[in-house]
Amino acid sequence: MGLTVIRVLLALALYVVGAVVLGLALVPAVLLGRSVWQHTIGQAAWQQTLWVCLTVGVGYFVFGFSLMFLAALLRWVFRLDLKEGEYPLASLGMLRWYISNALQFIVWSTFGDFLLMTPFAALFYRLMGAKLGLNVQINSKFCADLSLLEIGDNAVIGGHATVIAHSLESRGLILKRVRIGRSAIIGLNAIVLPGVDVGDRAVIGAGVLVPKDTRIQPGAVYLGP
Repeated sequence: MGLTVIRVLLALALYVVGAVVLGLALVPAVLLGRSVWQHTIGQAAWQQTLWVCLTVGVGYFVFGFSLMFLAALLRWVFRLDLKEGEYPLASLGMLRWYISNALQFIVWSTFGDFLLMTPFAALFYRLMGAKLGLNVQINSKFCADLSLLEIGDNAVIGGHATVIAHSLESRGLILKRVRIGRSAIIGLNAIVLPGVDVGDRAVIGAGVLVPKDTRIQPGAVYLGP
């Protein structure tokens, strides 16, 4: 019963955070749309319709980037950087982890497809606390706990790869840093679990599961335990 109550409260917290963040991120786009509507009053109907439709398209990207920077601002204001350790389910650490990942989820689910494989994906990772080197290529929306993630220069995160620094166990939430070395490659659909350390130039095969606390030697090709 107690665990159910905690889950309900966390879900409600997610909804509240989502409503506030989405609402605030929409403000610039709505102001843009209102301005265009006012400036096109008096034009022919087809002209006004064209301008409004173009504004909706532009407004979506204004909303997306506003959402990205707003999520980063909230992470900084509320000090949502995660720390390694163990946290009971009913704890401030658990709530901080939940809200931090909720902010990432909101951005990825509403605008993430336009960030992948662009420099803006790496920028968002950095804004959410990840430590990234130069020329990191990211093609996955399924990385969580970004403030516990370190990625070296020229590393590649393949499509739909999952990289997480948390596990939920009988004793609560466990957070452990994940390190991915320089020029390492995380293959398509691979899963990297908490505490993993991937050496420089190592390759994780497509679809491979890397168990918790695994150390992969530099230059190795990892195809499973």
